[in-house]
Amino acid sequence: MTADGSGPHPVADQDLTEARLALTGDGPLVVLSGAGMSAESGVPTFRDAQTGLWERYDPSALATPEAWARDRDTVWAWYRWRERLVSGAEPNAGHVAVARAQAHRDVVVVTQNVDDLHERAGSSRVHHVHGSLFAHRCDTCDAPMEVGPPPAEPVDSLTPPSCDRCGGRARPGVVWFGEMLPGRPWDAAVDAVTSAAAVLVVGTSGLVHPAASLPGLAADARIPVVEVNPGPSGLGSEVSVHVRATAGQALPQLLAP
Repeated sequence: MTADGSGPHPVADQDLTEARLALTGDGPLVVLSGAGMSAESGVPTFRDAQTGLWERYDPSALATPEAWARDRDTVWAWYRWRERLVSGAEPNAGHVAVARAQAHRDVVVVTQNVDDLHERAGSSRVHHVHGSLFAHRCDTCDAPMEVGPPPAEPVDSLTPPSCDRCGGRARPGVVWFGEMLPGRPWDAAVDAVTSAAAVLVVGTSGLVHPAASLPGLAADARIPVVEVNPGPSGLGSEVSVHVRATAGQALPQLLAP
């Protein structure tokens, strides 16, 4: 059962056969997941229209250091609302299939998503190259901060708590547009991709760099790359096999023992 209540959907047998063959190997399977995978659990992407209180805001305009400097309370309120939204979402059949694959294979997840759906599904090795909604830190000294649960209802302005160490303010632990990726998760992602037996790309646009370069690194190393996406993406010749389906539709069949 998928997060939206629908059952699994059939995927073309030939696509599945080719994809399963490409994903075989004795080494690690690396799963690269993007916003489309979380969208299947009801988490809106930045390209989706916002609803309710936030429908007049452009998410990409809020996710910048400039927005934080200009209107910190609004940005903090929006991210706390996203935390509440993610906390109410459930891992879908794709997340569960990836986690279950650990029982018979070495699986490493590299995700562009800032939610915790992979972890809640049971995946134990997850690298967040764009950070995490739940890893709050001081905007001045970078010290980790505990901020408590988000408000039960959305608000359009909320003052971030102060840092006990330096007096700065708590900020979301995500990578904003224009910021550098955190070095340790990125290095781990590159190492995982270039030493994999196969790479499975799920629900990514293939347009957000530098994460979009990871499938190409695998292809350059002659590592097979399988893409699962219901529509076209920015990926091209680096992909060995395309499966036109969502994560929840394809992964339970693709990753079954």
